[in-house]
Amino acid sequence: MPPEPFRQTSLFPRGLSAATRAAESAAAPRPEGGPAATVAPAPAPRPVAPPVPLPPRGLLPEEAPRILTRPPTREELWTRAESLAWRLSAELGMPVRLSVTDNRSTMVSFRRGSAVLALRLHHMFLDAPEPVVRAVADYAGRGHRTAGAILDEYIRGQQPRIRQMRRESDADLNPRGRCFDLQELYDAANREFFQGLIQARIGWGRMPPRRRRKSIRLGVYDHQTREIRIHPTLDSPEVPSFFVEFIVFHEMLHQLFPSTGRGGRRVHHPRAFRERERTFPHYAAALRWERENLGMLLRG
Repeated sequence: MPPEPFRQTSLFPRGLSAATRAAESAAAPRPEGGPAATVAPAPAPRPVAPPVPLPPRGLLPEEAPRILTRPPTREELWTRAESLAWRLSAELGMPVRLSVTDNRSTMVSFRRGSAVLALRLHHMFLDAPEPVVRAVADYAGRGHRTAGAILDEYIRGQQPRIRQMRRESDADLNPRGRCFDLQELYDAANREFFQGLIQARIGWGRMPPRRRRKSIRLGVYDHQTREIRIHPTLDSPEVPSFFVEFIVFHEMLHQLFPSTGRGGRRVHHPRAFRERERTFPHYAAALRWERENLGMLLRG
């Protein structure tokens, strides 16, 4: 049997102060031949630290001193990611294949299949509260676009956790390809359509691993670093130059017309963007060529 827990019993009746207890003990008769009983002095009161003054009114949160914490280890991140995947899987009732990213622009992306949800989340979501986790499940798993407002608000509050600078491991932007020089196309479009006001760097993206795709992003613009990356599958003699020029023009427009939030969802191409896009001289031809050659682009 486990030993009974130790119970501390008071040797003095309740209600007596420490000084009274010491006096009574000193006045008590001493046993003959024995040493005088000693009474330990009452412990000195612990020093109380002065209260920390509140920051002055009007002090911005960014001005407050920051507490530096140890960054999580890879094993800790793995455990938290696995826990998040289980929470999402339980919420949706289907397997979730979760990838954690350190992206600077795309915080949430997904691909819904018939049997599994492939989900890519920024690492900020590893610490997300339960309402945000449910919003991720609603947005990516159930297609409820209204949940996007909750995600947008959470992402805005986590801006300091988004990497601002490019890593050294990020591929350098190289505008010169086998068939097209993106810098020449960019400079020409900037002069002709934007009066030289667009300020961005441009280059070819990295060739992704060959696999069967259902969609493809032909270009991407990063607002934080002002970088344009064009999909390398367009650097081909089979692709007409006017179509590459259109994709470059399209990505340059993102600097003038950033995405907006409307009706609980993120609008990447607002009305002003679409109206300006139609001014491209070969707009109709570019859309027609893309529609007729989408299969070739997907094969990469």
